[in-house]
Amino acid sequence: MDIRRLILAVILPPAAVMNKEAGTIMLTGLLTLLGWVPGVVAAFVMIAQEQKQKQPQA
Repeated sequence: MDIRRLILAVILPPAAVMNKEAGTIMLTGLLTLLGWVPGVVAAFVMIAQEQKQKQPQA
């Protein structure tokens, strides 16, 4: 995992998922507005899913 994106996910969750679709960014922003922890968790989940998709299938 990219350590810079993980740090960014803790500091500002919507910025960590900027390479995603607009709905994903808005969802993360909304969760961050409702509470910092849900936004961070959502950003971590989205980053983890992206990393899982990048791994080659064996």
